[in-house]
Amino acid sequence: MSPADFTRPASLQGAVDLGARKQALEAQARREAAAAQAAAGGGPAQPPAGAAVIDVTDETFATDVIERSMRTPVVLDLWATWCEPCKQLSPILEKLAAEAGGRWVLAKVDVDKSPQISGALQVQSIPTVLAVFQGQAVTGFQGALPEAQVRQWLDQLMTALAQYLPPPGEAPEGQEAPQLAADPDLLAAENAIEQGDLDAAAAAYERLLARSPADPDAKIGLAGVGLVRRTQGLDPAAVLTRAAGNPADVEAHTQAADVEILGGKVDEAFERLVQLVRRTSGDDRDRARRHLLGLFDALPADDPSVAKARRALANALY
Repeated sequence: MSPADFTRPASLQGAVDLGARKQALEAQARREAAAAQAAAGGGPAQPPAGAAVIDVTDETFATDVIERSMRTPVVLDLWATWCEPCKQLSPILEKLAAEAGGRWVLAKVDVDKSPQISGALQVQSIPTVLAVFQGQAVTGFQGALPEAQVRQWLDQLMTALAQYLPPPGEAPEGQEAPQLAADPDLLAAENAIEQGDLDAAAAAYERLLARSPADPDAKIGLAGVGLVRRTQGLDPAAVLTRAAGNPADVEAHTQAADVEILGGKVDEAFERLVQLVRRTSGDDRDRARRHLLGLFDALPADDPSVAKARRALANALY
């Protein structure tokens, strides 16, 4: 088994398929546009087609983000007037959008004024930045990053999308939506794993976690890389035999648990370490506990085996 087996299919934490959202907001936008036109004798004001920065609301989301993203990447800046980190990040994004010369558009969303958008995108904290292309949220980050890191993220985004973008001045013709749905660093990690470069994979996961500490794909991937690193060169049968003959040997049992995880015996590995916690004390007990917590990270947080082992660990400790 390789580290790739511990990396879930690439996905963005909190990203949603925007298709249903598009239909609902399009209908709402059409109704409100018709009402505004009837009342004022003309259509609603629209941002210039070449605008680098636009303000987006619940009512304009379908047109200004979904439809626009069919031809041009749209970077969503979800912010609020009371958010101090937002005041640091937004000027950086606006500067880079102006420099981009139309290669991508910055769409600013005040989450207090447009709660439907933030709700649909499952935004849990701000600032949150999401890139949308061809109707899909494909990557993003949370928190106020320095300009250099934002530039790096944008460069990676545009490189990943390059094959889907038409030459300047040409419109896309029936291109299939990209199946990215992953942060560029996540893609880099998976490519490194395919090439057997564990160091590069770990570095990519660590970069992603530096930007988004709660990203589940990066946590699982990094834990998986660590697991494979620890077990390289080990003889599984010899490890299990050694553990069986040494009930209090922490190193033997943590290695045995690693081997069992790689062999698909997840419950057995977790139970081994829970019992090790029960029969040890002091530093040995803490070492066994921390190793078990590290193995939890190699699986999705909602995995039933993880939930079961967490309860067992709590009982063993208290």
